[in-house]
Amino acid sequence: MRLTPEQLHSLSVRHKAKDLAFEVIGLVVMLVSLLVLAALFAQLVADGLVRINGSFFLEFPSRRAEQAGILSAWVGSLLVMLVTAFAAVPIGVAAGIYLEEYAGKGWLAQAIEINVSNLAGVPSIIYGLLALGLLVYGLGLGQSILTAGLTLGMLILPIVIVATREALRAVPGTIREASFGLGATRWQTIRHHVLPYSSAGILTGIIIGLSRAIGETAPIITIGALTFIAFLPPAPITATPPFLNMDWLASPFTVMPIQMFNWVSRPDPAFHVNAAAAGVVLVAMTLLMNATAIWLRYRARKRIKW
Repeated sequence: MRLTPEQLHSLSVRHKAKDLAFEVIGLVVMLVSLLVLAALFAQLVADGLVRINGSFFLEFPSRRAEQAGILSAWVGSLLVMLVTAFAAVPIGVAAGIYLEEYAGKGWLAQAIEINVSNLAGVPSIIYGLLALGLLVYGLGLGQSILTAGLTLGMLILPIVIVATREALRAVPGTIREASFGLGATRWQTIRHHVLPYSSAGILTGIIIGLSRAIGETAPIITIGALTFIAFLPPAPITATPPFLNMDWLASPFTVMPIQMFNWVSRPDPAFHVNAAAAGVVLVAMTLLMNATAIWLRYRARKRIKW
């Protein structure tokens, strides 16, 4: 059926009105969500700001709320994140490069791609149960920093793989064709052209994955994180040769979410103030990591010229 010019104009006006209505609804929903988040964070700051001072960061947990601090919690979180990054990033980036650049489009690659995407949506408690059976009891690693880091590494591994593949896919095919035309091998093309251009997206995916891992509680509780630790793991670096100490990997640990969970579960309201203060610190750590990702992405994109 052919439409008259008046009917075409009327149809165009109706479609533009629908687009405008969708934009307005989306904007309202986004603003409401941001206001709710801002209100919750403001309430958290108002409740916990009184406890945020130097001693709060330098004191161990205590049975007295006024003397309790988060020293063992934030040190444990940093060490667990260090193991998580070393476990997940090299494997995730290498797997992403292989699947995107070498694996082709066969049924095996498609099966792996579907499973990786599904693993990214698996509840974190499942990873905790897997780590409890495999790492704690199967491999005998115990309830240690190494077990916690490997557990969170498995959790964010699909995120790193998917982010790496998306970043590699965003590089124009003409870059690869030009490199192959000059006689470069596939690996030389990836190393000297594709990876530098996709580094911003890869770094963003890695930091977003670590930002998720630092706030996870369920898998850490499952593998047996302690709720009260009044000591620090051995220092990774020593003053005597060989200058590296790996005993900290086998140490018991606690992390920020576990410390908050412990304080919230106590009946004394003073511990709830401590939990709010720890929540502010945890949110600040997450925002700092996300800000670092934005800054790295901005610097990396400034170098891209195509």
